[in-house]
Amino acid sequence: MADGPLLRLDERVSRALLHPDRASELLADLGNIQVAVPILAVALVYVALRARRMGKDRWWVAPLAAAVLMALVPALIIPLKELTGRHGTHVMPPGPGYYPSGHTATAAVAYGSATLLLLPWLRTAWARRTLVALCALAVLGVSFGLVRRGYHWPLDVVASWFLCAVLLGALWLFLSRRGPDRQPLPSPSAERP
Repeated sequence: MADGPLLRLDERVSRALLHPDRASELLADLGNIQVAVPILAVALVYVALRARRMGKDRWWVAPLAAAVLMALVPALIIPLKELTGRHGTHVMPPGPGYYPSGHTATAAVAYGSATLLLLPWLRTAWARRTLVALCALAVLGVSFGLVRRGYHWPLDVVASWFLCAVLLGALWLFLSRRGPDRQPLPSPSAERP
């Protein structure tokens, strides 16, 4: 990974976007665990309480799935950073551990999971579209802030996007199979006359 057209393009894009300022730092901070995880926690609690109040069976499963997914982020990102050993931009202290971006992954999974949990509870298409747009803007804002500030190369961010697309896709499949209003199927013994 020392050289190649993709890495040269990565360096050119990084140089073009690099402009450390307060706004880019604030955007990058939206990917901090201290910011993203509490937002996810609020969504987890809201969905769990609302489903429980409505008498849903296994009301805790969807919030638990999202919490487990969030816990998987460092379990996946840290070994990948160790495996790739990519060094940071010239703005960052020397040393490996920048690929893929943990802040991007934290933001994408926290905000994406919160969005997937909340979507079934929103009544209008406008509210659902607004929530998805806000989630996308938050993740893109974090990504832009990380590159603009010089914390990460663009490919560090893009790698996290791909990883998180797989993780969020798995959560979406799990949640869609469960269905927010689906009651458990009756047991085979209950169906017999």
